[in-house]
Amino acid sequence: MLFALRFAEPIARGEVDLTFRRWRRAQVRPGRPYRTPVGRLQVDEVDVVAREDLGPDDARRAGFDDVAALLAEADKHAAEDAELYRVRFHLLDEPDPRSELAASVPDADDLAAVCRRLDAMDARSGHGPWAWATLAAIAERPAVRAPDLAASFGRETLPFKADVRRLKALGLTLSLPVGYELSPRGRAVLASRT
Repeated sequence: MLFALRFAEPIARGEVDLTFRRWRRAQVRPGRPYRTPVGRLQVDEVDVVAREDLGPDDARRAGFDDVAALLAEADKHAAEDAELYRVRFHLLDEPDPRSELAASVPDADDLAAVCRRLDAMDARSGHGPWAWATLAAIAERPAVRAPDLAASFGRETLPFKADVRRLKALGLTLSLPVGYELSPRGRAVLASRT
């Protein structure tokens, strides 16, 4: 789930624990943790709600002054036939395992294992080698929009972002408000290749 950074402090203080999204089908599931720009959140409930059933408390708990502002935000990028979902969540106190992995510098055995994994990703790819090239591009062009990086490879944005998520799962990249950068782990891995 994406959140504007203005929600980070209110979520951290526990003041915001709802979000309203218009989706054709639910995009999150109760009981699952999600990484967001404002922290790691656990979804507690997801349900479809009617616009007319929303009140001032819903708006306040979602970080808005009133229901009209909440609905205006929810409607911004929604298809006409999308339903309105209420998502109740809480901030997780435990550290994100991927963040801890990204901050670590691999020892020789770990470094060799990650390099083998990247080589295998490149070898199995149906669209040509991408893993090492994507790491190098992010190192050379941090904080560049994903669509611009994807275009530099002649790729569509969504499949490119899915590949970057695979690198992030290995602790090699970090998401920025715009674009990506290599983590300390990613820098060490890329440096071992050159």
